Parts: sequence; structure tokens; C-alpha cells
Amino acid sequence: MIPAAVRRELEDRLGDRIRFDVPMSRYTSLRVGGPADAMATPSDRGDLAELLRVCARHGLSHTVLGSGFNTLVLDGGLDGVVIRLSKWRRLEERPGGRVRAEAGCSHSQVTRFCLQRGFTGLEFGAGIPGTVGGWVRMNAGIGSRELRHVVADVEVMSPTGRQRRRIPARDLHFRYRSLRGLAPGSIVLSTLLAVDQSDPEQVKRRVDQLLSQRQATQPLDVPSCGSVFKNPPGDHAGRLIEAAGLKGHRAGGAEISSVHANFIANLDGARAADVLDLIRHAQCVVAAKSGIWLEPEVHVMGRNP
Repeated sequence: MIPAAVRRELEDRLGDRIRFDVPMSRYTSLRVGGPADAMATPSDRGDLAELLRVCARHGLSHTVLGSGFNTLVLDGGLDGVVIRLSKWRRLEERPGGRVRAEAGCSHSQVTRFCLQRGFTGLEFGAGIPGTVGGWVRMNAGIGSRELRHVVADVEVMSPTGRQRRRIPARDLHFRYRSLRGLAPGSIVLSTLLAVDQSDPEQVKRRVDQLLSQRQATQPLDVPSCGSVFKNPPGDHAGRLIEAAGLKGHRAGGAEISSVHANFIANLDGARAADVLDLIRHAQCVVAAKSGIWLEPEVHVMGRNP
């Protein structure tokens, strides 16, 4: 709960760019989650810095949320301020085969930008849900191609809003589905991506192929959070869950997808508790049958009711 005096200060600083008691089910791809104490949509870097200074001054936690994929907000909601950079969608071509993408850019926006200019190197991002900021944090990718292979630098703001810097790729510590080394609470503002010039038709064919594969193998017509578990070394989480006989297993309104076992779908008014039950059940059953403990890729956050 945010004290009344702090709420007034946030309103004075941000106006209609701050709201309170916002249901997170409207902003997560799974369509579950209780209310956030506050949600801010800063319009620019100055706006964001001011917000972070207020949070630091009053000891308020902050959480950045892109499109809400790879995120499970618990039914009790989130403490502090949720920050959405949904207005930050600028894409710019830079010299030397580079593209500067702000954190709020979506995969479809990046794909269209590259198709129009015949840029190759980012096709693997076609259909990966979420925003560029989330891609960076998650080191998003497919197979052996990940964001770390194309990042030239990442622009970040410090947790207190007092410092902004660009970190070159050589100083970033990308791991499988994670980026380590940034100070807790740092916010990704943009990233510089390396591309090459190519025939636009070849780029389009590769993009269309990837999108078709996703449509054929993933449950894109129902709310989900994307892949729930990381793939263990030398195997695939979906294969292990399916081999354990869990495809179609339900808890409340949530289901381990019958299309792809590494997806959990919200079929009928699921709660976060239902999804969490399925995550834990899958971990236990797969461990019992294969000896492998699946590590979640989805970030669980918030408080229980």
C-alpha cells in the first residue's frame, strides 16, 4: 500500500501517467494477477528519472513490465510501482549496420522495420512475444540464435534515476534466458542491434517460415505466458512434460497445453494459483519420471492473497 502523501506526490509529478490499484490481469499475457499498488507509463527519459527518484526517496519498489509475457503475477498483486515503457517504441537505423531499438518495441515492429529495409540478422525474433526490453533481460532466442549474438550495446538507467549509460556487449553477461551483471532495479531503455544488408525477399521468406512454425506448434489462440520452463541441457522441457503424460492436465481454469506441453494456457478464467499449481505439479512429476528438475523460465512475482 502506498501512503496517501506519496500517492499525491506521484500524481503531482506524473499526472495521468500514474494510476493506482491496477488489475495486472489486464496487462499480463496469461490474463491473471491481482492489483499493482501503482502503474506508471513515463513518456520519456526525464519522466522516468523523476519517477525513479520519487521511488528511491520513499523506499518504493519498482518493477518493469513489457507486454507481460514470461510473467506470472500472483493473485495478491504487486507491491510498489509497475513501470510500463509502452510509449518507448522508436526504431532508428544507425551507421555501420546498426539499429537502435527502444525498450517498448514489439517483435512485429522490429520485424516490419527490418523487412522494409532488407536487414538480416534479426529474423529469429519474428514471433517471439514481448518487447525489446524483455528480450534483452531474457536473452530471448531460438535454438542456437539468441539476442546476445546481435547486441552491440544496451542503454540502461540506474535504479535511482540519477545515471544513464550505454554498456558495450563485451561488458554484458548474457546467459541462457537471462542477463546478469546489471545493478538490481536498473532499467533497460534501448539496445543497439547489429544487422546486415540482404535481399528483402530472402528476409521475408525466413520470417514467414518462422511464423508458420510457431503457428503450427504453439497455442497462439489462447492466453499464455510463452514457454514456462527452460530447456534442460540436451533436452526439451516440452518433450519431458509430454513424456510424463501431462499434456492436457488441468488445474482450475488453467491447462498444460495439448498443443505444446511447455505452455500453460488460461482456458476458463484461471487464477495465478491454478497456473502455479500446474508449474509445481509438472516439476514434481517430471522429476519423478526422469530425474530432471525443470527450472521455470517464467518469472513469478507478487504476493499471495
